[in-house]
Amino acid sequence: MSDALLDQLAAFTPDRRSFLKVLGGGLTFLLTTEADAQESGGKGHHRRGRPLPENISAWLHIGEDNTITVFTGKVEVGQNARTALTQAVSEELHTAPQAIQLVMGDTDRTPFDMGTFGSRTTPTMAPQLRRAAIAAREALFDLAARQWKAEASRLEAADGCVRNPATGTKVTFGELTKGQNLVQSIGMVKVDGPLSRSLAKVDGRDFVTGKHRFTADLKRPGMLYGGILRPSAFHATISSLDTSAAEKLPGVHVVHDGQLIGVTAPDASAATRALAAIRATWKTEPQPSDKTIFEYLKANPEGNGGGEVVRTSGSVATGMDDAAHRLSATYAVSYIAHVPLEPRAAVAEWKGSKLTVWTGTQRPFGVRSELAEAFHLPEESVRVLVPDTGSAYGGKHTGECAVEAATLAKAVGRPVKLVWTREEEFTWAYFRPAGVIEIRSAAGKDGKLAAWEFHNYNSGASGITMPYDVPHQRIVYHPARSPLRQGSYRGLASTANNFARESHMDDLARAAGFDPLEFRLKNLTDQRLRAVLTAAAERFGWGRAKVGANRGAGLACGTEKGGYVATCAEISVDPQTRNVKVERVVTAFECGAIVNPDQLKNQVEGAGLMGLGGALFEAIQFEDGKILNPKLSKYRVPRFEDLPVLETILLNRRDLDSSGAGETPIMAIGPAIGNAIYDALQIRVRALPMAPHIAHT
Repeated sequence: MSDALLDQLAAFTPDRRSFLKVLGGGLTFLLTTEADAQESGGKGHHRRGRPLPENISAWLHIGEDNTITVFTGKVEVGQNARTALTQAVSEELHTAPQAIQLVMGDTDRTPFDMGTFGSRTTPTMAPQLRRAAIAAREALFDLAARQWKAEASRLEAADGCVRNPATGTKVTFGELTKGQNLVQSIGMVKVDGPLSRSLAKVDGRDFVTGKHRFTADLKRPGMLYGGILRPSAFHATISSLDTSAAEKLPGVHVVHDGQLIGVTAPDASAATRALAAIRATWKTEPQPSDKTIFEYLKANPEGNGGGEVVRTSGSVATGMDDAAHRLSATYAVSYIAHVPLEPRAAVAEWKGSKLTVWTGTQRPFGVRSELAEAFHLPEESVRVLVPDTGSAYGGKHTGECAVEAATLAKAVGRPVKLVWTREEEFTWAYFRPAGVIEIRSAAGKDGKLAAWEFHNYNSGASGITMPYDVPHQRIVYHPARSPLRQGSYRGLASTANNFARESHMDDLARAAGFDPLEFRLKNLTDQRLRAVLTAAAERFGWGRAKVGANRGAGLACGTEKGGYVATCAEISVDPQTRNVKVERVVTAFECGAIVNPDQLKNQVEGAGLMGLGGALFEAIQFEDGKILNPKLSKYRVPRFEDLPVLETILLNRRDLDSSGAGETPIMAIGPAIGNAIYDALQIRVRALPMAPHIAHT
């Protein structure tokens, strides 16, 4: 992958040096796609080609008590990867899921993994663990065959045992291995066909009863609680500092290490009081606000300002000149926050020169690299463990909280727990990039697309290419210097690019005199995208009748990361308050072979509901380096009262490999709602979130 392409894919850190510092580690053969580079929030990763371990024992161990321990660098952040990977091993070993213990995201015990992102767990890690399980099964057959002097090919596995059907003899896996490692190579093991059944969430009861321990619940002997003094604004520098009052509080230690100023205390409340007692003044500088951000992004390109051409064909000028219908428009998307259920948290403990950190992250090995660099340690001296974490959505790639906790722990010589407050999470984490998108298009009298020119400023290149057939096109991504820290978010820039594209397609359809569904199908030869579009439209009842006064219907579709989605939405608008209510959503989704139907439905519906927030309400407000709405009382996310009736159609393509499903379903809900708003009010809203624009029309 060229440096230019890596730069194009991710305008998510201020410069290449900061990316390399944050990312660390290296590429693996599992994860080397362009989308992965963008998802990880970085611009380059040059330690390429780290091979995967080939021996069974790196991935799977069978204890003498018949416990099957499986190792993966992937992590569980609410997407149910633990269940999917447990199922993969369970079905290949023909044993109960309860017999399998999955060790996830422990850098001392699991094989290296670049991270849990990019919808890659199902298409990459599940097959890898299936291969390991198949190889283990064959190794167990060989052990049993030698013991019984039988033919291995005639043996079978069931319920944690190897059985000889000819004699009825059976032996447990653990009795065969005697707890020793299976050192055989996985080799060229083939995976036969997709899995496809609904397995209940592993450890689900622990989550609903409160038994599960998140990072914030962990305790270590002699542990202290930490807090960090935050600047008054982004890029502020300290002018004066008085910590004397904090130092007088019982049990409080003040830590001043370079730019970090923090405290430790016997409990979390004492740490909060100690921070409040510190007197600091800061030097700040004028910075842009959310009111001027779109002009700012266009006026402050990164690099030479010419942008990176993602796709070009034919001549846009010729296509525009020859077409009967021409249209141009500008779209915008705001910065939004990830709002994870669990804010960043870390527990750090030093034992001599060995550092252990428990933290919620999507990239345990990347965080290990950050810690090793921060403290000038070899990576082997750092261990990162990731408890199952309360959501991430692309927002927990970096390890700043882990570094802060480790700095405090090193200074005081005791374990330290650091839990970010909700306001810290809103302010000091990174945001989904804001962006400006400009489109020029043209269509002929027959409704066929003739030209398409698409420029994205800052929000990203994911999902930027045109799924429709158009002979003349030019698609360009323009990185910009963002005034706010920005990075990966569920679906990356596909939400922004698809919102602009699908909104524009509706307007162009009407300009050409065609129904929006008819227009799309007329310009679409991608059979998988056509299939989800027609499935959603048929279930929704598209075009049967007008839905009523102050109500509207809209549709949108898209494809990204091997998934195909189409969404139809019905909305109502209160004539007095102008509040928009999404009444009904029908979504059709296809991602190849379905592994776990119930979990896939959860992913599709969860992504759609999350996308509803960015479509209607969510936006970060900021001015002069300060976030103005850093709390849930001021930052609007979807609530139970906002939930529409959800209807989900899953298209199962068992002839295709499985793709991930955590991200792509988010990309169609926004434009479907926008198109429904136009249908109801004849008002085209070209900026996300849309609700404020409706209220002021």
